[in-house]
Amino acid sequence: MTDEQPRPVTQREAIAARVERGDIPGAVSVVARGEDVTVDAIGMTAFDDGLPMRRDTPFRITSMTKPVMAAATMLLEEDNRLDLEEPVVTFLPELAGQRVLVRPDAPLDETVPLDRPVTVEDLLTFTFGFGFVLSGDRIDPPFPIVQAWQDLELALAEPDPRTPHEPDEWIRRFGSLPLIHQPGETWMYNSGTLVLGVLLARAAGRPLEQFLRDRLFDPLGMTETGFWLPRERAAALPKRYMTDFATGEMVERPDSPADEWSRPPAFPSGSGGLVSTADEFLAFARMLLNGGVHGGTRLLSEKSVASMTTNHLTPAQIEGGGFMLGGSGWGYGMAVTVTADEVSAPGRYGWSGGYGTTWFNDPREGLIAIVLTQVADVLWNGALTEFNKAAYATPQT
Repeated sequence: MTDEQPRPVTQREAIAARVERGDIPGAVSVVARGEDVTVDAIGMTAFDDGLPMRRDTPFRITSMTKPVMAAATMLLEEDNRLDLEEPVVTFLPELAGQRVLVRPDAPLDETVPLDRPVTVEDLLTFTFGFGFVLSGDRIDPPFPIVQAWQDLELALAEPDPRTPHEPDEWIRRFGSLPLIHQPGETWMYNSGTLVLGVLLARAAGRPLEQFLRDRLFDPLGMTETGFWLPRERAAALPKRYMTDFATGEMVERPDSPADEWSRPPAFPSGSGGLVSTADEFLAFARMLLNGGVHGGTRLLSEKSVASMTTNHLTPAQIEGGGFMLGGSGWGYGMAVTVTADEVSAPGRYGWSGGYGTTWFNDPREGLIAIVLTQVADVLWNGALTEFNKAAYATPQT
């Protein structure tokens, strides 16, 4: 007699175990294959005085904003309002005078000219020469360029505290800084979609949120996805938590309070500024998995979706991305796996949000998986890999 293999853990079981252990107060998850959709709302919105998680609970999706921005860019390219190979200074003349630091830790006046102009595609692939500075396991060491962008209140790293500047002033201040690397040289996280947000609004001739609503959110039925919510819906946002590394204790984060989300921001962040729900982000993910079609209507061309979900980085650029990429490549606004890993074969694409959200599509399996929490620890405590593996074991209903 042979021992039976243990039954694989489903996504619901994996999340419920984390809730039971006190790792997270709750989560909303989705596993979808075609029209077969499993949605689970597990636990509470807070450890202490929370409400039960609901299918329609809104979440700060932070960096899951980035693939939405990539889709918006492709819409404008299909409209012939911009070209991916076009220099960004066409729309952002404030950046025309930028130069490049001789090295990342150099004084701001030690610069050289750009080897070539920054293009729209450089923003999408995060290779335009500016972003998080990685030094070992540290993000944004105390280099002059880091201090400079902090002094300018550009909010180039964490989503909170937010920048107080409106888009025109923000891009003017950003244009006063040198780039850190030559365009096309190095993958650098986060800043590309911040700059892209200003560019898209100018190319579209309307505010960024209005363009997203007209061309993506309304066609996809994403009525509650945006940069802010009505006050009563903002109040439903779960509390946000992260471990205090000094004490090892899980603590509520005081930044990003619900009230902050009850009014439009001065600067709509294309890198981390959206709120959404499980079903609404599912509509976006399904549109991509269907090659740009939603409900029988084509929103994006197959070519555009393929460009978004294909790796554009060299092996050296992937290696240079360190723990941020974790060996994955990068398409437009999202990661693309280029080798088999413990979750799946190559070709899985998607991204996570720094406040504890994640999404991927697996075209080979026809699978969509989404997990929404507001506990940042899930990004590094093994939970995301556990949840993603469990999505493959979730049976169809």
